[in-house]
Amino acid sequence: MKNIFKSVTEDLTAKFAKKKRGVRKEIKLSVLCGTFALFAVTLISCNEKKAEEPQEEEKSTTEVALTESQYKTVGIETGSVEDRNLNKVIKANGYTTVPPQNSAEVSTLIGGTVKDIFVLEGTYVNKGKVLATIQNLEVIGMQEDYQSAVANVEYLQLEYNRQKTLSDENVNPRKTFQEVKAKLAAERARAQAAKNKLDALHVNTKGTTSVVPIVSPINGFVGKINIAKGAFANTGVSLFEVVDNSQMHLDLNVYEKDLGSISIGQVIDFVLTNQSNKSIKGKIFGINKSFSNESKTVAVHAKIDPADAKGLIPGMYVSANINIVNATVPALPKDAVVKNADKYFVFVQEEGHAEEKHEHKEGEKEEAHEEEVHFKAIEVIPGTTDLGFTEVKFVNDIPTNAKIVTKGAFYLLSAMKGGGEHTH
Repeated sequence: MKNIFKSVTEDLTAKFAKKKRGVRKEIKLSVLCGTFALFAVTLISCNEKKAEEPQEEEKSTTEVALTESQYKTVGIETGSVEDRNLNKVIKANGYTTVPPQNSAEVSTLIGGTVKDIFVLEGTYVNKGKVLATIQNLEVIGMQEDYQSAVANVEYLQLEYNRQKTLSDENVNPRKTFQEVKAKLAAERARAQAAKNKLDALHVNTKGTTSVVPIVSPINGFVGKINIAKGAFANTGVSLFEVVDNSQMHLDLNVYEKDLGSISIGQVIDFVLTNQSNKSIKGKIFGINKSFSNESKTVAVHAKIDPADAKGLIPGMYVSANINIVNATVPALPKDAVVKNADKYFVFVQEEGHAEEKHEHKEGEKEEAHEEEVHFKAIEVIPGTTDLGFTEVKFVNDIPTNAKIVTKGAFYLLSAMKGGGEHTH
């Protein structure tokens, strides 16, 4: 009897456990189905929300509105596209310099001790001005050689005339006449050589002196002085620098990619990098046919008008604009064009926006609401910027009478990027 009761109990227990497991499975399945349904509803809701977002985002990133008071406070100004005569330019850097014939390194053809110095650095001198003197005793010997040769020429000239007469009358042999003629030619050559030496040293052929003057070969300003009184001046060493600034020009470094646009006769505008921003004009007169250095630049030479070259000295660094072409193009003030990411925009004032209606609760007083001024960002492609104007090309056509914001565009861009539309 005891065993039968135990068997029945185990059987009931097993059936109850099996039933319990079935209930648990149903509960789990029910919960799983509910969770899946909730996920599906959420997913659909998210998709619908995402589908709505692009329209709102597109609107917020292309339009902005200001109240009348904001419009006045910001100082918005509008205008229209104008046809402007703008220059395309190539920017280049360089420095001022003078032609080789306007710069001189003064040296001496004969060594000697410096006797006197007559100028200071920065002094303006004319061509032929004595800058200093040196002393060399060899000069006395040159003068003696010249004077001796001249005396011999005078004697031989008389002898030549006498022998010629005798030769013509067949009194003396022809050979004697030929010998005198040869001696006369030799002495004349010796006298001329001695004179040329003295002339090159700027020493007078008459008298005797050991002093050699050092003279300026050009008009200009004395630069660095490399000698001192009592020092020995060697040949081939620069003693003075003299520079004529009246023919100042520019050496500009132009990159290889811009060479095709450069030609002789083009006008340039440049400013001194380390000086005032005063603009000076010049004109290209020469283009090198070889690269200047490893940076792959070519030297372009531009002449400066002498009236504008006053006050300039060689070696001043400059920033220049080379004017390539002059054309009439549609343009706006450069402040009208703003950049957002990698695109450029202008703002056009939109017309015809009705005043927004505002609902009020019962008993609430009607408040005065300001009218709004709406603007829309229009993409453009900017071109040349010159004289405060920028060439613009619209990606899409706009009305010819469109009001384009010429002042305050940057504020509108900030308001648009920050969701700055007016709200009540």
